[in-house]
Amino acid sequence: MAPLEVAGLRKSYAGHEVVAGISFTLARGECYGLLGPNGAGKTTTLRCCLGLTAPDAGTIHLVGEPVPARAREARGSVGVVPQFDNLDPDFTVAENLLVFGRYFGLSDAATAGRIPALLEFAGLTGKENARLTMLSGGMKRRLTLARALVNDPDLLMLDEPTTGLDPQARHLIWERLKQLLQQGKTILLTTHFMDEAERLCNRLAILDEGRIVATGSPRQLIAEHIEPQVVEIYGEAAPVWAKDNARNFVKRIEISGETAFCYVEEQNLAPLLALTAGHPALRILHRPANLEDVFLKLTGRELRD
Repeated sequence: MAPLEVAGLRKSYAGHEVVAGISFTLARGECYGLLGPNGAGKTTTLRCCLGLTAPDAGTIHLVGEPVPARAREARGSVGVVPQFDNLDPDFTVAENLLVFGRYFGLSDAATAGRIPALLEFAGLTGKENARLTMLSGGMKRRLTLARALVNDPDLLMLDEPTTGLDPQARHLIWERLKQLLQQGKTILLTTHFMDEAERLCNRLAILDEGRIVATGSPRQLIAEHIEPQVVEIYGEAAPVWAKDNARNFVKRIEISGETAFCYVEEQNLAPLLALTAGHPALRILHRPANLEDVFLKLTGRELRD
């Protein structure tokens, strides 16, 4: 039994189709990522999978249960970290966990027995009696992750779990999520951070306008959709210079502001770098292609609101 199976999922709002017939299946013990710009349908997909939003078409099986028909039963084996924290500000850290345990039919004694391990996992040991007003944003996000583990779920659904966090807090959450994967948990992750997806996801799907436009492991997507090397050329004259001088060495040039992104095959990298070296006014950054390059190629560089 797959932790989650989605086939032909569709959902529209006011005549606009925000999820347009997508299908995917999670394997047990993997982290599966849903990537996409704002409005691509990521959060709506998660809400449909949890039975919180009724789909217009398609089938969903969550931990073996049909959704939405048996969504309540299925959610008993699922942990959720929503896009925005919804902790109760009137409760202490421990009280937030105790109350949440009751939603799963757990006794206070059973939940209390799990609290020390959950707080240790979240890096919140000694904060049992702290009010939420005493916690930083990173602490609150880690508490939300700990809360999602109260029922010892088989599957975790994480909707942009590190948005708004500083680099130290993000890295700590990544470390904790890797620990959960090592324990055999399955994770469905939506994120805007390409480095997060590259670090955590075994497989992922890139969504755009409600459709899956590419799927595979991060390495597969980079190999299949983008040239292996990128030379970024910065400066007021960089876009014009790149168009006039670099075209013989690059497969593709993308312009964004005062930056020219040159996508290069291995054999043309050295000649291009030698060419740029003769122009000290240009600033150069050479790097391997990454998942963000794939994402921007497939979904575009235009700002999405």
